[in-house]
Amino acid sequence: MADLPRTLSRALALSATALLLAGCGLSEELDRETNPERRPTVEAAPPAGNTQRPTSPTDPARPTDPENPSGRTAPSPSTPPCPKSGVTMSPGMVTATMGLRAMSVTLTNCGHRVRVVEGYPDIRVRGLDRALFDVSVLKGTEPVTTMDDTGPHRVALKPGERAYTTLVWRYSAVDASTRRGSGVYVEIGPAKGKPRQTVEPDGGLDIGETGMLGTTAWQRSPRSS
Repeated sequence: MADLPRTLSRALALSATALLLAGCGLSEELDRETNPERRPTVEAAPPAGNTQRPTSPTDPARPTDPENPSGRTAPSPSTPPCPKSGVTMSPGMVTATMGLRAMSVTLTNCGHRVRVVEGYPDIRVRGLDRALFDVSVLKGTEPVTTMDDTGPHRVALKPGERAYTTLVWRYSAVDASTRRGSGVYVEIGPAKGKPRQTVEPDGGLDIGETGMLGTTAWQRSPRSS
């Protein structure tokens, strides 16, 4: 092919340069349209292959206590309410020696002020059918037995302090099948005219239906001294 005239070659070169510059200008113009504030473009990071999400309290993958699978905290047991009288009664164990029986009953001041007890407890005994026993409740332990008895005296109990009385009786025949002659329920109050509370001695009072029940006057529990 014949060589192009020098003037035409120069014209073609200038045209190519113009097109190249025009292309660059077009690219810059498109970039201004899509990113007018000229912020740097950051490519999204690829997801990590072994990324673990944090374990929530309810996550099934969280280890559980085998004794508490739910993970819930059990409510603490509540303290029994203090009665209006401000005192509670609780029986001790029944001891037996040669036909003689003895059991203590503890009175606790569960209130918020000082309580005073004085003298002997007020007691009634009931059988399994809740019928009253014909029992003679004595102030003192004789003639059932001879036992130290401080006699009536004033005992002031601060909140939480205790006093006790001891009940004594002699064994009398009891029907093992019906428990007839056994005092299953003992209703006891701090003094005559005071509210009684019912306690259930372990094994009952095998006192018979016409027996005698000796008592000691209230005295301060050694743990309250």
